[in-house]
Amino acid sequence: MRIASDSLGEIKVPRDAYYSAQTQRAVHNFPISGLRLPRAFIKAQGLIKASAAAAHLQLGEIPEPVGRAIIQAAEEVAEGKWDDQFVVDVYQAGAGTSQNMNANEVIANRALEILGKRRDQKEIVHPNDHVNKGQSTNDTIPTAIYISTYDRLTHELLPVLSHFHDALLEKAEAFHPVLKSGRTHLQDAVPLRLGHEFAGYAGHIRQIIEQLEQALSALLEIGIGGNAVGTGVNTHPEFADRVLHELRKRTDVDWKKPRQRFSFMQNPEAAMRVSGILKELAVHLIKISSDLRLLNSGPNTGLAEIRLPAVQPGSSIMPGKVNPVLPEMVYMVSSQVIGNDTVITTAMQGSQLEINVMMPVIAYNLLQSIQILSRSVDVFTAKCIKGIEANSDKCRDWMEQSLGLVTLLNPLIGYDRAAQIAYQAVKEGKSIKEAVLEQGGVTEGEWDRMIEESVRPRS
Repeated sequence: MRIASDSLGEIKVPRDAYYSAQTQRAVHNFPISGLRLPRAFIKAQGLIKASAAAAHLQLGEIPEPVGRAIIQAAEEVAEGKWDDQFVVDVYQAGAGTSQNMNANEVIANRALEILGKRRDQKEIVHPNDHVNKGQSTNDTIPTAIYISTYDRLTHELLPVLSHFHDALLEKAEAFHPVLKSGRTHLQDAVPLRLGHEFAGYAGHIRQIIEQLEQALSALLEIGIGGNAVGTGVNTHPEFADRVLHELRKRTDVDWKKPRQRFSFMQNPEAAMRVSGILKELAVHLIKISSDLRLLNSGPNTGLAEIRLPAVQPGSSIMPGKVNPVLPEMVYMVSSQVIGNDTVITTAMQGSQLEINVMMPVIAYNLLQSIQILSRSVDVFTAKCIKGIEANSDKCRDWMEQSLGLVTLLNPLIGYDRAAQIAYQAVKEGKSIKEAVLEQGGVTEGEWDRMIEESVRPRS
């Protein structure tokens, strides 16, 4: 151990740790979950600290050797070299002060090492006066939320969703020739094509992609430079613009000042918007995964209209059983995402007056949702969707037994007469086709043409 100090006095810190007194106090104060903010967030913190130091160097506000060392240390943080030094629990001091100081202390001590000095020599590199200069937890943490969310959406989730969408469309085209019974209320309904169902799934995902792409523009508006409450107290007039310029260079993303910086400071509303879209995606994924489980049910006592790829044995007691494990996994992930959105919504209500003090839990849940959605959909696409096969014969058999076929007679004989035929068919254990042909007036060829015409989508 070594002795480090802060405004409250001295405290023992692990000898080799790059963090210092304030981080150590947070470790002692918040032994809650063992959860940490993820790589994407720490990367964003490093980018912010490096950009701020570069801005101060340009403005002549910190000594050049100190500024250069801080930039190098912060860039190493962004690259992931010191992730093991970020040790503060997600459930920590309000607004993320401990997380911000964790970054400040790691960067300060690494900068000292770069300069050939020992750790905790604050008179040379100070975590607050140099690394955190011109900044506050209150502007850096929401900025890190936006930067990390934008990064993970553009580089992780959106590409995965695009691939998922294309795979569903491919199945929609491949399954277009397959006629089947529609079902509403889990009861027989009029026919459609198996491809129509998969085209519907693809449509849900296309809408989510478009919504996320629109939400990206809101994430571009970051309030770095707002400092404690949005006024930019103790900052150079050019500081905010220069930090934005540095962030653009380092990320190749067109970051902008928010249209209303005080609004940005009060609540990271774009995070809530993204979370709401992710919740909607989760709802669609539950629908898709549940449908696939129903359509795959059987193989001998269920619908069995499709065959999902067999990826592992399904039972520890029933030999030969294969379960729809990938759709089940997607359902569980989606449930977690819906729960995460509830946490984020509740935490957004933690905004009082000038800032939101619940930002660490917002960051954690939002980035976790993006991560688990990205990974689950990627696996779902590769190991399930692409390998789905249609059981055309079973689809046809169920369709020919469907009472919904009687609907095709409505234009010919009216609803009431058609209903009588349906009731009589059920009573006598006959298919609608058999009942209709017995009634006369419609030939088998005409009946088949009516079915084909019924599945042609109208504009």
